[in-house]
Amino acid sequence: MKTLLKKLLLVMLAVLLIAGVACAPKTEEGKGLKIAIVTTSGVDDGSFGQDCYNGILQFIEKNPSSTVKTVKEPDNAKVVQAVADIFADYDVLVLPGFQFAPVGVLAMENEDIRVILVDSAPADEEGNDTELDNVYGMLFSEQESGFFAGVAAALETKTGKIGSVHGMAFPPVVNYQFGFEAGVKYANKHLGANAEVISLPSYAGTDVTGANVGSNYVGDFADEATGKVIGSELYDMGCDILFVAAGASGNGVFTAAKERDGVFCIGCDVDQYDDGDRGDGTNIILTSALKVMHLNVDRQLQAILDGTFAGKNEVLTVQTDSTGYVSADGRHQLSDDTLVKLKDVYDKVKSGAIVPPGNFTEQTVDDFPGL
Repeated sequence: MKTLLKKLLLVMLAVLLIAGVACAPKTEEGKGLKIAIVTTSGVDDGSFGQDCYNGILQFIEKNPSSTVKTVKEPDNAKVVQAVADIFADYDVLVLPGFQFAPVGVLAMENEDIRVILVDSAPADEEGNDTELDNVYGMLFSEQESGFFAGVAAALETKTGKIGSVHGMAFPPVVNYQFGFEAGVKYANKHLGANAEVISLPSYAGTDVTGANVGSNYVGDFADEATGKVIGSELYDMGCDILFVAAGASGNGVFTAAKERDGVFCIGCDVDQYDDGDRGDGTNIILTSALKVMHLNVDRQLQAILDGTFAGKNEVLTVQTDSTGYVSADGRHQLSDDTLVKLKDVYDKVKSGAIVPPGNFTEQTVDDFPGL
């Protein structure tokens, strides 16, 4: 898929490649891996970046001769250059985020360096998705987890008004949004819910094709202040549950929730229950929509070390236990009735009876079957 974002970043890459990025030597047998992770929201964002980092730490715990360097570059216009600056110094680059797709050009020029892209496939010089022997493009069906979040919110709302808050309208994030909205519609139609999704037109998102996708977008993954502004406005409009898929920006929504009574958030990517503690014995996290990145990052690093790594692009789904929601005792606040209904929905998604819509799937939220 060609996008303006990719083209701009690819121009930057071309300049950097002309300047020269040397090939790194292969890792010596018996040695650990020298790993770097570059993020926009940090490895302590409590969500997306942190879960990928935890996968690296999990790998290092088993392979203590391996090391990791963390790099945070909040400016999306500079993240590709941040990668290029260090590319030749490491055996493996772990890059969480759709904005890293253009690094595929660097990978083509440096075949000895392995790259783990999370949420994107590598792009070639013209911005087209491609497959490379030294790049694992880890993709997820986020719309599945978003769907579970939508069903949960619709069933649990007391005010009948709910919403979702997001970072930037990259495809994985819009997948969460569309899945959430479809889940609400499904619960209204089939599970006795009566919920309205509230969106603020001034914060509508624009996806990578330029299409207006609506909902509530911060425009950044590390802007807690704007996250709080959006969350506060939605709660003031009567929403009592917000699905938060916004990276570190989502921490601002959590803060807005903690300042109110009777409102909740649904976490994203990881179990965020601990982040919801108000400090008075109550918690704002209703449940969390899951995308299991740490396990898959660990697996790919181990494959690199073992010499069994195979570059490819792979979409991970509920069938591989890579999407889902938190239902463990003590880590959620869902009712027993909601848990039963969610389990039935989960089984239908896993069997293929329900296929939630995503950003670039053939079906949209409007024509989602069965609604």
